[in-house]
Amino acid sequence: MAKSSQIKTSLSENSKALDIQKKTLPAIIGEGVSLSAYFKRIEVIEILKDLISPVIAYRYQILPLKKEGSRLYIAVSDSEDVAKLDEISWVLGQEIIPVRVGTEEIQEGLRTLYGLGAETVGRMLEEDSDEDYVDLNKAITSDLDEESEEASIIRFVNELLVAAFRERATDIHIEPYESELHIRYRVDGVLYQFPVPEALKHLHSAIVSRIKIMANLNIAEQRLPQDGRIKVRAGQKELDLRISILPTPHGESVNLRILNSNQVTLGLENLGLLPRDMALIELLIKKPHGIILVTGPTGSGKTTTLYSCLYRLNDVSRKIITVEDPIEYQLSGITQVQVNPQIGLTFANGLRSMLRHDPDVMLVGEIRDHETAEVTIQVAMTGHLVFSTLHTNDAPGAVARLINMGIEPYLIAASVECIIAQRLVRVICPSCKEVDVDIKNKAIYEVMRRYSSDSDFVYHGKGCEHCKHTGYYGRTAIYEFMVIDDEIREHIVRKTPANQLRQIALSKGMIGLRQDGMEKVRLGITTLDEVLRVTQEVED
Repeated sequence: MAKSSQIKTSLSENSKALDIQKKTLPAIIGEGVSLSAYFKRIEVIEILKDLISPVIAYRYQILPLKKEGSRLYIAVSDSEDVAKLDEISWVLGQEIIPVRVGTEEIQEGLRTLYGLGAETVGRMLEEDSDEDYVDLNKAITSDLDEESEEASIIRFVNELLVAAFRERATDIHIEPYESELHIRYRVDGVLYQFPVPEALKHLHSAIVSRIKIMANLNIAEQRLPQDGRIKVRAGQKELDLRISILPTPHGESVNLRILNSNQVTLGLENLGLLPRDMALIELLIKKPHGIILVTGPTGSGKTTTLYSCLYRLNDVSRKIITVEDPIEYQLSGITQVQVNPQIGLTFANGLRSMLRHDPDVMLVGEIRDHETAEVTIQVAMTGHLVFSTLHTNDAPGAVARLINMGIEPYLIAASVECIIAQRLVRVICPSCKEVDVDIKNKAIYEVMRRYSSDSDFVYHGKGCEHCKHTGYYGRTAIYEFMVIDDEIREHIVRKTPANQLRQIALSKGMIGLRQDGMEKVRLGITTLDEVLRVTQEVED
């Protein structure tokens, strides 16, 4: 009791001193420095994270800011709640000086300083404080089904999904290594690492088991790859998660692909097409028959482009059917079929069955083999407009890919109307967009001059809270349209190599991926670095 009274008196004196000194957050961590950036400094983390345990920090929603002698500056959302501050001071057993900080900033600071799920891990370790790590790990792996149902693991997985959704992530990677566990997430096509407690490695098996249970997978099978799906709700939004599990020497690696239909706005006008390309694609999708191929690597936005084309064509006068693996987004007014090879429903078999439903427009999720390519071409040559995708580096490469699948060149020439290659580039953050004044001192300036001679400056993102100091927010696409005309058809029949086919298409007016990207650099949409990052393997 004496200790509590002494600390309370001390706290009151500190509050008075604080009013006199007018201590603010910038005065403690530095002018112009955000709380999240402050906690990312290695020297700061090493000093501060041991001053308050993660369990106490999360319980009271506080953050250690600075230690000066016997005083500890802490961030709190309500610096006027004397009773709560008195309790915190008593629990910590030292003199504290509260500094008012926003609730959201504290939440982000907790994740940055202690790592994702630090409270969950801390509580579990506290409960087993008499056991060493080996015994804890043994307890978890001894009965995965039972352990994964514990509230602590469930809470951690929920925290992981909520954090990824908050960061606009499209993928979560859980990667086990010999002595640590990495959790990374992909935002706007770039991977970032979640800070996590070191002790999380010992909970890896339970985390994987929990995810398997959510996806209705076999928790006992740890030697074979498994795939599944999970539907979850984040606030008012429903998320569809695609789960892929791979066995590795140090445990199972998990990838969660987050499909958020609320973030996808369909429509050709939302694809980032320049006026010339918009006019071209409007003409292409009105063709009565033929194949329109969209190419690019995984995650390059091919599905969104195809869905936007179907969205424009979707009206009562057309019957549209798709066969996909998987169906990523539900489209009203369009009949969608999910591929299921285990029961014999392949792309090729689905296409044959779809013909009996009198379709006008068809979409094949991906041409993967000779049979699917052959049936797709037959369908296109019998009066149907078909959309599909291929995995190739550029538009001319799609021709070589189809020939390698065993398709006769004359069939390709007769059926394919256009091949569209695309990549996604990050968009400059509108909140911190500014002119890059040092562009003329950069070597890549010459690259820009080669493609856009009328520009002496470009834009970049300075970095702000809105974009998490990356300088980018969101993505748009850059395109390459290779329209198949009579001359190019002749070269396809002659099996002209892809590099020569490319030069012919460029000479006839095709705008390459890099050139399209450079135009978007000139318009202030993206940066030189982004365009070079996604096109350097396509064009020299």
